[in-house]
Amino acid sequence: MPAAQLLLLACLLWGVGARTAQLHKASDRSGRCQYTFTVASPDGSSCPEQGQAMSAIQDLQRDSSTQRADLESTKARLRSLEGLLHRLTLAQTAGAPETLAGLQRELGTLTGERGQLETQTRELETAYGNLLQDKSVLEEEKQQLVAENEGLARRLESSLQEIERLRRDQCPQARSTSLGVPPGSREEVSRRTSETSDFQELKSELTEVPASRILKEGPPGHPGTEEGDTGCGELVWVGEPVTLRTAESITGKYGVWMRDPKPVYPYTQQSTWRIDTVGTGIRQVLEYSQLSQFTQGYASKVHVLPRPLESTGAVVYGGSLYFQGAESRTLIRYELSTETLKAEKDIPGAGYHGQFPYSWGGYTDIDLAVDESGLWVIYSSEDAKGAIVLSKLNPESLEREQTWETNIRKQSVANAFVICGTLYTVSSYSSPDATVNFAYDTGTGSSKALAIPFQNRYKYSSMIDYNPLEKKLFAWDNFNMVTYDIRLSKV
Repeated sequence: MPAAQLLLLACLLWGVGARTAQLHKASDRSGRCQYTFTVASPDGSSCPEQGQAMSAIQDLQRDSSTQRADLESTKARLRSLEGLLHRLTLAQTAGAPETLAGLQRELGTLTGERGQLETQTRELETAYGNLLQDKSVLEEEKQQLVAENEGLARRLESSLQEIERLRRDQCPQARSTSLGVPPGSREEVSRRTSETSDFQELKSELTEVPASRILKEGPPGHPGTEEGDTGCGELVWVGEPVTLRTAESITGKYGVWMRDPKPVYPYTQQSTWRIDTVGTGIRQVLEYSQLSQFTQGYASKVHVLPRPLESTGAVVYGGSLYFQGAESRTLIRYELSTETLKAEKDIPGAGYHGQFPYSWGGYTDIDLAVDESGLWVIYSSEDAKGAIVLSKLNPESLEREQTWETNIRKQSVANAFVICGTLYTVSSYSSPDATVNFAYDTGTGSSKALAIPFQNRYKYSSMIDYNPLEKKLFAWDNFNMVTYDIRLSKV
């Protein structure tokens, strides 16, 4: 091994081991200068032989080779990592356009949805504006109707005064004489014709306006009957319908309206209730304290029933609303002043929810009625094979006190009501020339056919009830709430 390499190894050994080295200089035998290093051994007390020194040098070489191998391995790994990092960078760079394209697509979708929302918003704003305009128009029409109603009321009062004047003027001859017109003269005949024409015009104006002070008109040959007459008899005549109110919306195509024939405080004879029955979950009952409120459509109170009702068979009697619970054979008594349920009672075996309705349908299986003697219920059952069954009810407990089974098929008639203990049925709900076609007398237990004209003016009567206090029939005919004067025979 060259001397320079040995010198380098000696320096390394000295540096690595932190040994203390000494340098000697002397001439050899040939006279040349020779340098000698002396290093103390940490282990041996004496110098090793030459073989041992060489072994140590070889060990140092091996260690150096191992370190170089480790260094090369580390460099190789570093190069591998750098290559991997480079590839990852290229992959990310190559994937960026796809990610950008995905973001652009999502942005386009969101932009489209935003455009749709803006379009819908504009449409809703337009619809809202139209509704506001419609509301404004309706308010104006309402004001016009109120003004027209007030005008009609004034005309009614004026007409009533004119009628009273004409009635007091009973003697045409005396009137003509007092005016200086000879009886039987052309002037006198002309005056009488003119006055008669004026009277007929005034009378025709009053036929469509309810006026309790005017006597009821009957068919020719039958004298009028004052309101409040509680006498009983057999139904012999039904007058033409008088329209009091028209429902405002589709929910009022069918319905029931009523007054209490036995009013109790705080209600009066004028108190009126109305229920629109188109739809499901019918709970709302409109209350009107005055007739004018009812005719003008301004409710004084709205009741929300604790249970929904079914059909158009409800009645008010003695301060309570009586109705059939929805999809059940249960009768319910609801006290109006306290707004509480007072009684519930099932009718054993009674058909309900379309099993035995009237011919027009409407789930009219159970129909309540009131007459001079109290509260009734009209229904049918499997045992009765579809025939009408009539039961007298206790108005407090709803217990059946007495029951009659008739020979009239319930689904063959349009409606029914009770007057003076006699059940009457109507032949058709839509024909303008229908009739009251059957009567069943609970006193004798017998029935008979009738042919009393009954007019369905609006061609869809869904409710017909009798009010014994006013001696009128109340009906709901295709959105319209109407009344009929009636005539009973003398007992």
